[in-house]
Amino acid sequence: MDDATRQDSCAGQNPETDDAALADQFDIDSGQSELDTANLQSLVDQLEESVSPLVSSVLEELVATVDHLQTRVADLEADLDRTHDVATTAVGDAAENTSRLDNVEAQQEQTHEVAKSAIAKAQQLDADADHQADAETLPEGVEPSSSPLDFFANCRQQTLKQVFVEQSNRQNTYRAIAVAKRWPEFATERTDGSGVFLTKDDVEDALLAELGRTPHRQTIARVWDTLQELGGTDLVQKTRQVGRRQTQTEILAMDIETAEGLLEQRYVGLDLLTGSAGKVTTGGVTPVVTGGGGATV
Repeated sequence: MDDATRQDSCAGQNPETDDAALADQFDIDSGQSELDTANLQSLVDQLEESVSPLVSSVLEELVATVDHLQTRVADLEADLDRTHDVATTAVGDAAENTSRLDNVEAQQEQTHEVAKSAIAKAQQLDADADHQADAETLPEGVEPSSSPLDFFANCRQQTLKQVFVEQSNRQNTYRAIAVAKRWPEFATERTDGSGVFLTKDDVEDALLAELGRTPHRQTIARVWDTLQELGGTDLVQKTRQVGRRQTQTEILAMDIETAEGLLEQRYVGLDLLTGSAGKVTTGGVTPVVTGGGGATV
């Protein structure tokens, strides 16, 4: 066969047409999306007599391999579906648990605030009762204290340091009293002169002056809370906003009479804290003010 004849013969062949013809001959759907290994095996059986044993063996192995791969793909698809279901369930459970945790934390915080408020009210009631009962025992001309803060601020500073720092390890109580007494330096006076107030930044500045170093944020927070506990009704926590675009700022406010009363040193010569280290450690209520005895809380 010359080259021209061979080229004409090759040109007349079409692989897709030949495959389709072969599929029609053996009743196989060549357009199906998934191979049917049973049909493949039937085809191999029909070709067994017309091909060599080696080719027949290879075809048998190919059919077996196709069958194994199809089974493996089916198993993997089933595993993927199960994994997707598990992941979807886990995401849903995680979101639900997060929501429950947020609710529990919110309830815990609310319960803490309610308990704190109840304790403060109970302590203030005790303070009012003690204060009223012992006001008459003060020396003539000495005013009774209106709050624990007012009482301690008017005692001798060295005695306060011994009681709160050296004997009972309550440094933040001592610092809170010192900060309150430094209001002329760091507090802001209202324009009408009716009172003064401290912001947390003011407390930080006062602590810096008192300690000689930048106070830790936790120290600032504890001193702020201690000021509220000691101040009772003398020191009111409010929010202040100068302009609409400014954020609200927390302040501790007191009237000018209360503020000036912190600096009077009314009880310096009375030794009211002598021998009271074990009693003042509880804190939170107005000490009993007496003329020559002791101070209790």
